[in-house]
Amino acid sequence: MKSFLTHIKDKFGDGNYEGDQFGGAGGHDGTGLPTGNPGNFMFATGIECSYPTIAGGTIRRDLLAETDHYNRYKEDLGLVKEMGLKVLRYNLPYYLIHKAPGKFDWEFADLAMAEIQRLGITPILDLMHFGVPDWIGNFQNPELPVHFAEYCGAVARRYPWVRFYTPVNEIYVTARASAKDGIWNEQLKDDRAFITAMKHITAASIMGTQQIAKYRPDCVIVQSESAEYIHEMRAVESDEIRLTNKLRFLSLDLLYAHTIDAEVLLYCLDNGMTREEVKWFMAGEPPGYQIMGNDYYGRNEKIIKPDGSWCEAEDVLGWYTMTKQYYERYRKPVMHTETNTFKAKDAECWLWKQWVNVQRIRQDGVPVVGFTWYSLLDQLDWDISLAEKRLTVNACGLYDLDRKIRPVGESYKMLIREFGQITVMPHGEIFEFTTRPSTLKVEK
Repeated sequence: MKSFLTHIKDKFGDGNYEGDQFGGAGGHDGTGLPTGNPGNFMFATGIECSYPTIAGGTIRRDLLAETDHYNRYKEDLGLVKEMGLKVLRYNLPYYLIHKAPGKFDWEFADLAMAEIQRLGITPILDLMHFGVPDWIGNFQNPELPVHFAEYCGAVARRYPWVRFYTPVNEIYVTARASAKDGIWNEQLKDDRAFITAMKHITAASIMGTQQIAKYRPDCVIVQSESAEYIHEMRAVESDEIRLTNKLRFLSLDLLYAHTIDAEVLLYCLDNGMTREEVKWFMAGEPPGYQIMGNDYYGRNEKIIKPDGSWCEAEDVLGWYTMTKQYYERYRKPVMHTETNTFKAKDAECWLWKQWVNVQRIRQDGVPVVGFTWYSLLDQLDWDISLAEKRLTVNACGLYDLDRKIRPVGESYKMLIREFGQITVMPHGEIFEFTTRPSTLKVEK
């Protein structure tokens, strides 16, 4: 009896039937989609842009200035294209643009946005990155949501071609570093100040999104937030660490109107959040299509030893497990929105490890739509969370500050060449509809 392969070859001949070009029954080998279109999975980088104040408000850190991006923006944006990337997390510096209520300085923003548009890069516009204009003061100001909403609306009107936004980068980190850890901006170390900052920043993000959606109803909101966890090496978990591990969800609970844990809710109410404010946050999600961005660095996980000292817990849980926790809580499409390592010799391996995490979690059914190495260029003083202006170079970029590519940059190019055709969901190309006539010939 002839095998089915013999029957196929008898019908179509060697080399003339569709499967034969792949050496078997395989569909396609990843070198192209059935539509012939490139994949729409969002491989991205970002340009580090933090601008908090330190030293009692007397020093403004601005990483765009300190890395010379304002002068070399065309060169930097060209590097994004050279890397083979189509997506860029990019900040318009809020503290420089919004001069006063109703007054804006668009000079640099217009130049940079025109170049982004010319190069065909899709920006995810980051509108507040760890700081506010001097005239607003800091995150204790209850007028912040109103002023920031005006700014967001102005950006959306000025650049109507932009669809992707991160209104406020890392809400939880912003509030904690400014009002609980005493590092930036108001530099307070107080539970009430922390909750005040948290509610003001989250409300600013919600109201800003509402303004963006007025001018771009189909906006996509990529909420970048830090995925964190503390492993306490004590036989009995302390109340402080248990609460801290729950508080990591608070910004997204408020943003997505998710029921707040009872212990966290009592903490909020004890520290100045009112019942009316809770009801306002729980009224419903902000408009737009929501993507939950999870930022993960090995230093995000910490081990607290019995004597109170700590060490990094890099990859004990890892991005996969932590993101699974966030996904099961919020059920949002996911993007890996930030990662790097300060150990330049480990950067290539760290890149591939993070990509393995992304592949594995997609295989397990979590809809991951993008991946980001952050950032394009080396950073400065992030080893001390920008607390002092030492200008120590953190060699974590795809390129160094001379704009020379690092080995991790070459590896990212390799990754994109290999996987750049994948879609936001496996086999998602079947949903790419076209009005082109079919080339299929039907025999009569």
